[in-house]
Amino acid sequence: MATPTVSAARTARLVGDLAPGRPAYRALADALRLAVADGRIAVGTRLPSERELTGALDVSRTTVTRAYAVLRESGYLASRRGSGSVTTLPAASRRRGTGSLFPADPADGVIDLTCAATRAPAGVVEAYERAVARLPEYLCGAGYLTLGVPELREVVADRYTARGLPTDPDEVLVTSGAVAGLGIVLRALVGRGDRVVVENPTYPNTVDALRAGGARLVPLAMDPDGWDVPEAARAVRSAGARAAVLIPDFHNPTGALLGDEGRAALASALRRAGTVPVVDETIAEVCLEEELALPLPFAAHDPRAISVGSSSKSHWGGLRTGWVRAPRSVLPALVDARVTTDLGAPVLEQLVLLELMRENPGLTAERRDALRASRDTTADALRELVPDLRFGLPRGGLSLWCELPEGVDSTAVAVAAEDEGLLVAAGPRFSVAGGLDRWLRFPYVLDPATMTTAAERLARAVDVVRSGRAPVPAPRRTRSTARAATRPNRPLVA
Repeated sequence: MATPTVSAARTARLVGDLAPGRPAYRALADALRLAVADGRIAVGTRLPSERELTGALDVSRTTVTRAYAVLRESGYLASRRGSGSVTTLPAASRRRGTGSLFPADPADGVIDLTCAATRAPAGVVEAYERAVARLPEYLCGAGYLTLGVPELREVVADRYTARGLPTDPDEVLVTSGAVAGLGIVLRALVGRGDRVVVENPTYPNTVDALRAGGARLVPLAMDPDGWDVPEAARAVRSAGARAAVLIPDFHNPTGALLGDEGRAALASALRRAGTVPVVDETIAEVCLEEELALPLPFAAHDPRAISVGSSSKSHWGGLRTGWVRAPRSVLPALVDARVTTDLGAPVLEQLVLLELMRENPGLTAERRDALRASRDTTADALRELVPDLRFGLPRGGLSLWCELPEGVDSTAVAVAAEDEGLLVAAGPRFSVAGGLDRWLRFPYVLDPATMTTAAERLARAVDVVRSGRAPVPAPRRTRSTARAATRPNRPLVA
């Protein structure tokens, strides 16, 4: 497998202006160290040669040489024969940061923000009642609808068509949620040892699913506000990957939205590389700004794309119902991969989702208003309580992607927050190759009053870490972890 690289131009953009009043080599070394620790340059990436970076930064060769030497001495760079200077992490920083997200089952009074999901919307009970009334017409069969309830496939197809991607029901496979759908696609598409491009940061359960299937991951570094499209296209062309798993719609965890121009450029690079896009559209419907003109689905730019959708964010996670939208020629392979693990999603929940999507294919107005209020309240509280915390305000999605102040470690903050009655997921959990130590995902999925309390608890945790009184990170102890020995296969949560 070829060593991933980062261009001199992107490296220069990440470094920015070197801080005045300090030796230039030291400022450069610190900037590169932070880029590696935060995941903007993935661990295992070959940095530009000293000559290339000298030209891109317009500094002396000595400055770059000494900066690289500092990084080697501090454990952030290793020289390998034939590979140049490759980023790494100091031994003490090598934490397992890609664990799946599980339901925490917290004690009373604890605010759990490890899961970016919301309560059921109004109307779910009525939808169940209507679905139960329709259930008898399906009871005469075996109940194994491997492709899904035909009417639900039609509604899903109609929604894609309305979003600008003409779709036939024969291109839709109903699944038992997005994680199950992604697993089906990966089993059909990716073999053991195949390379797969994955955004960094990304959804942890995706990383685990790829690794469980034996894929070799190629990180695609993202900036806090989204994709560096020229660099992403260059990385895709050089990766030689079988597939690329992308979240272009209100990306988890950054909240970034890739526009049509960026989608077209990235799709072009994927086609030239022979890499199949696997697009996670779980959050595509969670747009919080009614006036926002949304881009076309990624598959409108690349007909080979396989899209994975879910009702968990737009409607309710308890339905455990999702879908895969794929070219008709690919669907038989998906069905073959599906039947190795399950024969179909529950019929009743499919009928419930059918009822809900007929009324609202995406968020209801009430749900959008509630989420927007929680987002704005959370942002205001964090700005007031932790003024040196940095984050962008996403126009959709369910989370703020927060950069902690210099010297504040997100894992330590997560541990300290638990003592304050708050459960949050630290940045390393979203990393493909280590780093992201100063980042934290903060979902705004609860009511505004609770989100204000959560921000207060986070502020206290940050103060504890800054004061040097932070506890040593240890495994989280909740009701569910106490029962872990009897529940070894706990379900995954978004």
